[in-house]
Amino acid sequence: MSLLEIEKLSLNIGRIPILKDVDLTLDAGEVMGLVGESGSGKSMTAMAVMQLLPSVAKAMGRVRFDGIDILAAPEAAMCKLRGNEIGMVFQEPMTALNPVKTIGEQVAEGIRWHTGATRTDAEDHARKILDRVGLPEKSFPLSRYPHELSGGQRQRVVIAIACALRPKLLIADEPTTALDVVLQAQILDLLRDLVDENRMGLLLISHDLAVVTEMSDRVTVMRHGEVMETGETASTLSAQEHPYTRQLAQASMHVPARARIRGAEQPAHDLLKVEAVTRDYPGRRASLFRKPEPMRAVDDVSFSMKEGQSTALVGRSGCGKSTLARMILALDQPTGGAIHFMGEKLTSRDEAMLKPARRNMQVVFQDPYGSFNPRHKVERLVAEPLHTLEKQPQGAERRELVARALHEVGLKPADMDKYPHEFSGGQRQRLSIARAIITRPKLVVADEPVSALDVSIRAQILDLFADLNQRLGIAYLFITHDLSVARAITDDVMVMHDGRIVERGRTSDVLDNPQSEAARALVSASPDLRRAIAKKLQEQG
Repeated sequence: MSLLEIEKLSLNIGRIPILKDVDLTLDAGEVMGLVGESGSGKSMTAMAVMQLLPSVAKAMGRVRFDGIDILAAPEAAMCKLRGNEIGMVFQEPMTALNPVKTIGEQVAEGIRWHTGATRTDAEDHARKILDRVGLPEKSFPLSRYPHELSGGQRQRVVIAIACALRPKLLIADEPTTALDVVLQAQILDLLRDLVDENRMGLLLISHDLAVVTEMSDRVTVMRHGEVMETGETASTLSAQEHPYTRQLAQASMHVPARARIRGAEQPAHDLLKVEAVTRDYPGRRASLFRKPEPMRAVDDVSFSMKEGQSTALVGRSGCGKSTLARMILALDQPTGGAIHFMGEKLTSRDEAMLKPARRNMQVVFQDPYGSFNPRHKVERLVAEPLHTLEKQPQGAERRELVARALHEVGLKPADMDKYPHEFSGGQRQRLSIARAIITRPKLVVADEPVSALDVSIRAQILDLFADLNQRLGIAYLFITHDLSVARAITDDVMVMHDGRIVERGRTSDVLDNPQSEAARALVSASPDLRRAIAKKLQEQG
């Protein structure tokens, strides 16, 4: 008997069919990759196993875990299973964590509830598991709150919570989306070690086919709530017998066509100029008689960008990338140095004086759900930047602009009448990109702009970025941990480490021949689909 058996699972929400006769089995000690585009039913399959479905959902078929009929199990029985026998890593760490509890409390909570451990013992266990996922107490004390961590660091906390009690089954829904490639490799190694040590079954949901190939023994491909193909991972992804599997593989390796570097045609004037910028944050007070030592997040960073230039800022989580982006966007003030945009100094200006810059500089945030007001519909959310225009469009003109922006990112005009919670994680990221491009800005600062997207939409969005760059001359500052994105879409790359720019140059030069230790670590840890398939087939003989 398999650890997890799903037979003819169908799921309706109201009258809308979400899953259709899904079959899937997972043995103890096995890793199953579950891939497909956003909205294909991957996450809803996971939610059916966890019995965390919406109240209006109706599930049919059979889901058995370790001999237990999940669909018939009462909530009291599921509460004993969740976190103890079945763990889950959710897709969006900020919404999965309680913002008013420390990370130590949240990791220790499940340990105490399921094992009856004392507070001290539970905290000791929490400390060990956080250290194992790359959050040592010296740098990340248990007393920290989620908002004090980067997106990648919050994801590590979620993984620690899910793995704390060594469950028999772990469902990982995009577990490394927010992580840099070095930490991603470490986390994947950790998950593989847990599988091997405890014969844990791992259901790995991901849009990254290279990660799935490296990690999984078998793969299941889903589309529109149905299973298209299942089989041994390397042979399935190399043979690509099903047309949809072939489509996913080709999109995963897609490189946008870029006719020429737009920035090379521009005059020598800088669009963006960052001069010796630093950012210090106050440290935690050690005692009543000792002042806290400041923590330097960004340290003496200088660079410039021309109009139409596409530049990548890469580095590990917590190295200062997002902090630097916030200062460029004038959402935070530097401790030292200056930032100029279109010849105007941004630092120390009030909101009224920043309005022209806001019109020509937009942003795509890392966490798409956290960047939207959940009470507003898409039309209002995507149209938000229009208030920076000298003549604000109204009525039909405004709806037409929103519809155009939605169409450009692969969504439908009818979507403007929905709320953010009605979209998948990848679809919400598309909404973020639509909002960023609606005013046709001179510069878009994109903080992990495609990290939450499936490979097909990722290819479309990268093509869109390339098209807008060539056609309209929009410049991009891509903040990313995905070196394949940097290689595909940018002219130059900057490598950031411990708050400093340690290497900069043409993208191909830096990534093909990295000189700094930080750049070499990123390049060596980056997954590659072709390489992963070849390696797996070679291992199988």
